[in-house]
Amino acid sequence: MCLPFALALAVIILTTSQRHTLDPRMPCGTNLSMMGKAMLLYSNDYGDKPPRAGGHDSRWTGCIADWKAKDRRAAYGMAEDGTGGQMSISASLYLLVKYAEAAPKYFVCPGEKKTREFKVGDDDTRVNRPTLSELWDFGLNPSAHCSFAYQMPYNPYPLLVSSEPGMAIGADRNPWMDEKKARSFSQFQPDLKPFKGTIDQARFGNAVAHDGRGQNVLFLDTHVDFEKRPCCSLENDNIYTAWEGTDKLRGRIPQVGSVPANPKDSLVVNDPPVK
Repeated sequence: MCLPFALALAVIILTTSQRHTLDPRMPCGTNLSMMGKAMLLYSNDYGDKPPRAGGHDSRWTGCIADWKAKDRRAAYGMAEDGTGGQMSISASLYLLVKYAEAAPKYFVCPGEKKTREFKVGDDDTRVNRPTLSELWDFGLNPSAHCSFAYQMPYNPYPLLVSSEPGMAIGADRNPWMDEKKARSFSQFQPDLKPFKGTIDQARFGNAVAHDGRGQNVLFLDTHVDFEKRPCCSLENDNIYTAWEGTDKLRGRIPQVGSVPANPKDSLVVNDPPVK
């Protein structure tokens, strides 16, 4: 049985209390680190498997069937035999709230002004409201309550704790997945060989939350770094795109349903806002 999440928080506070900084990126990185620690606690209790909602053949559709459902099958729209299912990326992260006692506030980057902590009363006005542990996702519009992207879990190459420690598995929101913010992919040109992009062109591939300066990135060994380029996973793999043949630096623009090219391909994505 894993230790309570509050204890993990206390450990992290003790280890980071000596750091004094006014850098606005710090709160986002700290929260992403907390998410990583919650993943570790979760995997310790669930067969060394990182959080993955749904069944073995569930598909990423951008939302689940019913975030307030009474059981798992109804929540994910699965058949009686456990097959099928429509999934959101955030539903997998919500398992950390449901089973690892992670507080919803740790899934919010303070740098995103319109993203706020999920509370049951925000989207559920019933008198007898359920508790957080009885729900299956971050409300009606999870994107409004979850700032972070996660390694695409619904694919032929599931994330394993035995994967390489330096693989990126989480980050600030993917810049290509939010229709209101996504910039033209054609403007993104890496400033690494064989590409010949300028610094400004390369910044188009960075997260929006930090004005294109970079993104906080969570790695499998649970450490978090602020990376100035998205090409920071294994072999300079771009964390926000899938490989395009041998091209790992720029890659292929993601969309709902995209999958990694192989087990070493980081594809850190989030759900687009609910229309």
